[in-house]
Amino acid sequence: MNTTRHADILRTVIVDDEEPARQVLREYLSALPGIQVIAECANGFDAVKVINEERPDLAFLDIQMPKLNGFEVLELLDDPPVVVFATAYDRYALKAFEVHAVDYLLKPFTKGRLTEAIEHARNRLRARAPLSAHALAASARPQGTLIERVLVKSGSRVHVIPVEQIDYVEAQDDYIAIHTGGTKHLKQQRLTELEEDLDNARYVRIHRSFILNIDRIARIELYAKDSRVAILKNGTKLPISRSGYERLRTLL
Repeated sequence: MNTTRHADILRTVIVDDEEPARQVLREYLSALPGIQVIAECANGFDAVKVINEERPDLAFLDIQMPKLNGFEVLELLDDPPVVVFATAYDRYALKAFEVHAVDYLLKPFTKGRLTEAIEHARNRLRARAPLSAHALAASARPQGTLIERVLVKSGSRVHVIPVEQIDYVEAQDDYIAIHTGGTKHLKQQRLTELEEDLDNARYVRIHRSFILNIDRIARIELYAKDSRVAILKNGTKLPISRSGYERLRTLL
């Protein structure tokens, strides 16, 4: 979070795919002191671009949007502003916002509730409290819900990778390398975090450094005592640990 921001005038961005929702929020904010709306975005991709370029103090961010949802927008930001989520999520998901000290507006909301959220945002800006997009998104998902895609930012480009297209994932220091169709994408994330988000009936941790899509396996070979290797359909060879083999045996 940018520590040079000034807390008197909050430079603000509104992100919502519905024009009526943006209009209501814009009208409410125009009546409040200390708020300067510098941009409005109707989709997540525009939001990432605008927020990374303009570096606002505050963003009102819808969660349920096409293409990129609010959590995915947050994940792709270089220097996230203070965020107030606008959401129609159920009570279970709202607990996640409380745990992570993030404010939210449950649609439809009142002017009074908006004022409270802005004051909360000012306090958070003063505290400069960091926010983990991954942890928030994971805890807000209903139990048993898994991710359907992985986002990877490369410069100004965003790669959206459906999980079914992943061949395997490799740990590389503080990054993971996502291999799909002969292409490798680097993402700053721990392998364990991604493992928790994937269907463990299809994506198996075969080694401390590898998660494998079992649909890509051509065969498994023994190459030394108690040591095995997975041969993928594209010819790639991946090591299998003893515990990884036990997990594979229950699925193959």
